[in-house]
Amino acid sequence: MTSGFDLAPGFRAAATACGLKPSGRPDLALIVADAPCTAAGVFTTNRVKAAPVLYDQRVLARSADSIRAVVANAGCANACTGDEGARDAAAMAGIAAQAAGCTSDQVLVLSTGVIGVRLDLAKVERGVEALMPSLDKTGGGDAVSRAILTTDTHPKVATTHLELGGRRITISGFAKGAGMIHPHMATMLAVITTDARISAGALGGALTAAVRRSFNRISVDGDMSTNDTVLVLASGASGAEVGAADLPVFVESLTEVSASLARQIARDGEGATRLVEIQVTGSPDEDHAHAVANAIACSSLVKTAIHGGDPNWGRILAATGAAGVEIDPERISLWVGAGDNAVQLAERGMRAKYEERLAAERLREDPVCLRLDLGLGASEATVWTCDLSEEYVAINAEYTT
Repeated sequence: MTSGFDLAPGFRAAATACGLKPSGRPDLALIVADAPCTAAGVFTTNRVKAAPVLYDQRVLARSADSIRAVVANAGCANACTGDEGARDAAAMAGIAAQAAGCTSDQVLVLSTGVIGVRLDLAKVERGVEALMPSLDKTGGGDAVSRAILTTDTHPKVATTHLELGGRRITISGFAKGAGMIHPHMATMLAVITTDARISAGALGGALTAAVRRSFNRISVDGDMSTNDTVLVLASGASGAEVGAADLPVFVESLTEVSASLARQIARDGEGATRLVEIQVTGSPDEDHAHAVANAIACSSLVKTAIHGGDPNWGRILAATGAAGVEIDPERISLWVGAGDNAVQLAERGMRAKYEERLAAERLREDPVCLRLDLGLGASEATVWTCDLSEEYVAINAEYTT
């Protein structure tokens, strides 16, 4: 439920339907900081990057300590649109800048939707004008969290608080994502706000660390988007300064919000019926464990077996062996289920003694918990994915039609 969700103090937000979505649902969001704030971003590593991604990277390279606004649209990705798309992204920033009372190089742009379609700037301009009266009111978090959705079934929001020097800091963010979800940053669109006072450099480092253990630990379908962006903006409204000694606590809280949003995205994967949590233990290092967990999460055979409640543990071990890292099959053990209810499916690389009915029941739980121990060390990593259903095919077979 998103009722009552809002951004951190120091930010105002509003959203409207400007006609970019054929459905007539909200598709334009504007977030304005009350004063210049520091900001950071992490973006897709796909070599086919949408115009807004390239635009934001340039803006943050020169103005990361003076950002005033974020404007976002759904219904058009503004990707693979050439020089015209680049001009459209800049023009969209200019429209938002006029409304926010700042310059265009203080505005970040997000777009999501169909690739290869030009952005209708006239609709954007009318939409920004229409949402301005709402921007002056309190709240707005619920509205903007809904306006960026595409095939999502519901918004994804998360908020946490921490104390530094006797002052409370808020970290609050929202995200969208259901398809084309895969690591190598990010995996969707997300905007995270905080009222902490922190330098742009420190904020960028904190976001990179948080993304590593959240948005880069989910996969729905193994397909990376052209528009993936995670932004974090710090208003400083709390007056609480995040110094070097405070960074670990701040990173932990930022990771908490990011991981919550990431799990919500994986659970809402297109056609998904349940979340899948894959924990790999006994690795020589964390990257090794992540590689194995990611290989399992990306296996269509594993994900379809989970959807059907089929304890086909051989598919999981096969995916483990295809991860591209060194393993010893004779040391692998595998369990399905959480805590004391877990059922062991494999021991030393072979079938364990278990009851099929119980194993199938654990695979129908939500979330489905898989734990794979490699017996090679003390490091571990967790990745989140979802089951793969017939509905996923139906959604993506007709995405543009």
